[in-house]
Amino acid sequence: MKTEAQIEIISSLSEVDAAAWDALAGPQPFVRHAFLHALETTGCVGGDTGWLPRHLLLKREDALVGALPLYLRYDSYGEFVFDFAWADAYARAGGQYYPKLLTAIPFTPVPGRRLLAHTDDDRFFLIDAALAFAKELGVSSWHCLFPLEEDARLLEARGLMPRQGVQFHWRNAGYASFDAYLMTMNHDKRKKIKQERRRVRDAGVSFVHRVGAEITEADWRFFFACYQRTYRTHRSPPYMNLAFFLDIALRLRDQLLLVIGYLAGEPISVALNLFDGGRLYGRYWGATQFVSGLHFETCYYQALEFAIARGFQVFEGGAQGEHKLARGLLPVTTTSLHWLADTEFSRAVGNFLVRETHGVAQYVDELNESSPFRAD
Repeated sequence: MKTEAQIEIISSLSEVDAAAWDALAGPQPFVRHAFLHALETTGCVGGDTGWLPRHLLLKREDALVGALPLYLRYDSYGEFVFDFAWADAYARAGGQYYPKLLTAIPFTPVPGRRLLAHTDDDRFFLIDAALAFAKELGVSSWHCLFPLEEDARLLEARGLMPRQGVQFHWRNAGYASFDAYLMTMNHDKRKKIKQERRRVRDAGVSFVHRVGAEITEADWRFFFACYQRTYRTHRSPPYMNLAFFLDIALRLRDQLLLVIGYLAGEPISVALNLFDGGRLYGRYWGATQFVSGLHFETCYYQALEFAIARGFQVFEGGAQGEHKLARGLLPVTTTSLHWLADTEFSRAVGNFLVRETHGVAQYVDELNESSPFRAD
């Protein structure tokens, strides 16, 4: 017979034991205590960032048996599931959409565990506690972004509305080499990739893969300068700071890969990837100069070579980007779940989601018809 459960709401992961959290979270780096805590201690969340930690803990006899990453949000930036139109409609109807509650990994659209517990009973307990907390606060809504399918199933069972999205992932069919992978593609796509790679080589660019302790502080400073440059190009401030990357370089170093491109002995491009036992996750990239094909080589082809060499089963190339399809990353449907306090507004959003889900399914079908792989 289970002992009585207690729910705690904490405003910092410094209030929970890292090993106990990680035992529930599993190996994916983004859900681990070190990643989420680094966001807090380096000021990427908290304060006036619009991300206020309100993590939910489930305990029995003071032992942590469940946890839910949870944030009080005052905008929707950095989420990658866009509800700006919902907020606008809510405001026009005289409501106040913000603050809202959000279960997600800040600035990281990677599917993974969200209901951190070992049993469905405890996962349901976390859902019920989050709903009770949302009602107690009087917020407009609670959203859970990019959960695994088993978490999504439980959230939907408790009345949260599912929303579909699309990402592009590469799957390893046991390729012996990058060239073996290319041979599975149709002639036109294979030729295009070879041409792109040749242009980068002919420009004199070479690449190194640095993992964990091989990555120097100078490498991280170069990466951060490129990361900032990429955000400036898109006229937006970067979400993370150098302190964050230096922190995870210490705490998660065995799960970090930097791909660095060199020209005439000087670094000119870089991409940050994270990984666990079976997956490689492409995150950020940048370059100091333009070379035709440099983006695809740094972000995708080098990552795929690394994944093949390490035997990873999946490479997740990040959110959006139809250009990834031609490089062999195929469409994958992602899910977010949404609870809205206002019954009438919830009904209107639910009707919209039915139509949107149909549109997403059609979009995925169209993408699959353009598969870069040979039909035989």
